[in-house]
Amino acid sequence: MPADQAAGLRRRSARQPLRCIHGFFHSPESTIRLAQALYGRGRTSLLVDTRGRLFADAPTRSLFDWRQQLARQQLHTQAMPYGDGWHAPGLQANEPALRAIAQRYDCLLFDASPDAPDWLPLPDMEQTLILEVNAGQAPMQQAYALLKTLCRLESRASIGLLGDAAACDRLLAACRQYLEPAFVQVVHSVAHEDDAFAALAVRMADGETCLTARCTTGTTGNMALKHGG
Repeated sequence: MPADQAAGLRRRSARQPLRCIHGFFHSPESTIRLAQALYGRGRTSLLVDTRGRLFADAPTRSLFDWRQQLARQQLHTQAMPYGDGWHAPGLQANEPALRAIAQRYDCLLFDASPDAPDWLPLPDMEQTLILEVNAGQAPMQQAYALLKTLCRLESRASIGLLGDAAACDRLLAACRQYLEPAFVQVVHSVAHEDDAFAALAVRMADGETCLTARCTTGTTGNMALKHGG
């Protein structure tokens, strides 16, 4: 039995919900490391290359682009040690046809862009966002903008932070001060862990409870990041 079907049967037999994981990483290696960590916890992923930087040099490529593949429900994937890889540059995470694909895997793992202000999730699925937060004003404001976007949505989601520990701490402090408490409860940092990717995989594989949060925010959080508040 192919690995993706086995993963889907395992998820359904355990009554686990469909899950999407969005890795907002600056380095492509970080997305691979997360997929490997999830596999180490028994989770098989479809790694979706939405930025076209992971599988662009694949030795074999489909005659059909990802839109045609989705329409046919026949993806041209690459077998990887952690699951499957799929070259789909430009694919949006809220593409409805992905729901049927997700049935075959433990999770869909998107290599997402940190500067995606129009990001939207696929409705009625558990969402996990992993944000890489680097030191510096621009990366922190970028990460905070993503957090505000999610806070405005009504979605079952959990959010993990990794990267520069001090930057993650400062971002969390801004969230606690300016975003709704119900939303902040689903944000956690693993930046102080020895292996942040392993720590994230443990939380996800153990079925961490995701809260439903609907919040509204203003612009004061950006001021806090600018002035150190």
